[in-house]
Amino acid sequence: MTSPVLLVIAHGSRDPRHAATVHALTARVRALRPGLRVETGFLDFNAPSVPRVLERLDGQGASEVVALPLLLTRAFHAKSDIPAVLREARGGLPRLRVRQAEVLGPSPLLNSALERRLEEAGVRPGDRGSTGLVLASAGSTDPEAIAVIAEIARELRHTGWCSVRPAFASASRPRTEDAVRALRAEGVRRVAVAPYVIAPGRLPDRIAAGAAEAGADVLAGVLGPSPELARLLLDRYDEARVPAAGTASLSA
Repeated sequence: MTSPVLLVIAHGSRDPRHAATVHALTARVRALRPGLRVETGFLDFNAPSVPRVLERLDGQGASEVVALPLLLTRAFHAKSDIPAVLREARGGLPRLRVRQAEVLGPSPLLNSALERRLEEAGVRPGDRGSTGLVLASAGSTDPEAIAVIAEIARELRHTGWCSVRPAFASASRPRTEDAVRALRAEGVRRVAVAPYVIAPGRLPDRIAAGAAEAGADVLAGVLGPSPELARLLLDRYDEARVPAAGTASLSA
């Protein structure tokens, strides 16, 4: 039996680094699972759009697609935007079954990717006891998404960091610079900022600017095409292929 196509759905950005990072990540997924067809579609700014990819797959005879949101939390795009785009596109493609996978986070693999980026930026495991960490996410107005980021920060606090504070680049508070200053006010002498975002763009640049403005000692890179993230995409794909009882596909 032919495996469903994996369609990775990214937000898209005017920043060319965004699409380049997404394509590097999907290339790593293909390398991990040769033979799996992996496609990329964007919600905005970049091509191809999600409807165009689905039309092409249908025209080429594909029968089933797992649509995987390249998102770290369940906020507006995962709950409303992407399901609406998929349903509208599916309206003219009655032969194509489409199942939406869960978002990527939270996951221990994301925490491992975060730790990888911090170590690459110069933070060693033995440094954690004297280092405060700012977990800087894109931000959201969705309470569920905000709660997830706060819970991840609490979990990270138990892995040896002397203090961990969440921060947000938009929609929510505190901002990155405020969280860095709060750690300094606690007496933390060394502060690292870890962007909890997948690809470069406007909001990650805002995180970096806030870290620089407040004088953070370390700024890690975005999660990007890390091996942990690539494995996580395949985990979510596999979970969607065998959905829990009572879960319906978008074509149902």
